Amino acid sequence: MTPLPRLLSRVMIVEDDVLVRTIHQTLIEDLPGFQVVSTVGSLAQASQDLQSVTVDLLLVDIYLPDGNGLTWAAQLPRISTGPDVIMITAANDLPTVQTAIRSGVLDFLIKPFERQRLYAALQRHQQRHSVASPAHLTQYGVDRLLRHDPVTHLPKGIDAATLGKVQRLLDEAITPLSAETAGRHLGVSRITAWRYLEYLVGLSLAEVEVLYQSTGRPLKLYQRSRHDSEILLR
Repeated sequence: MTPLPRLLSRVMIVEDDVLVRTIHQTLIEDLPGFQVVSTVGSLAQASQDLQSVTVDLLLVDIYLPDGNGLTWAAQLPRISTGPDVIMITAANDLPTVQTAIRSGVLDFLIKPFERQRLYAALQRHQQRHSVASPAHLTQYGVDRLLRHDPVTHLPKGIDAATLGKVQRLLDEAITPLSAETAGRHLGVSRITAWRYLEYLVGLSLAEVEVLYQSTGRPLKLYQRSRHDSEILLR
């Protein structure tokens, strides 16, 4: 199996609490495809680092020693190559959230948040910036860009990080995979791999072919959806 080129997202964390900053960095770097290139405790330092460091994604607190992180993020140049912004903050009042949405932030996480919720936000960032993004979108593709995204609200038993690994495995696979083969690649059981593969089939992000054998149960083979160039920004 020859891996396809994988998107690497370079992340800056803007958070004045050193412990929280370290926790965020550890969580992000545990997820393949992400590299923290800058961690700062002030908006002034963030602005300075942006002059010399290439950043694809900003994680920004709102209440910082030298200003409001949301106001600062809203003033960043809105260019196609500019970084996405995820606000991570204790602020949860409606006006603040509405301002964040109008400012075009990718996501808004309220402290304390679960690891899976952070990973869902990170995954959405990569989905929006894949080099394989199609020139034209279906309504489903537009919905994913606008965050009407079923991957964001994962059901019980489906973990965002593992789901991302299953999707990448299907992306890289030359031939369709059985749940048993997928499980071996991922280091999980056949049942676990089957559950994630079936979830992707339910989202129309994967396809399954059932092969009936002379003995034993039918063999199911999974592959990336042949229409995912229209619906999946990867």
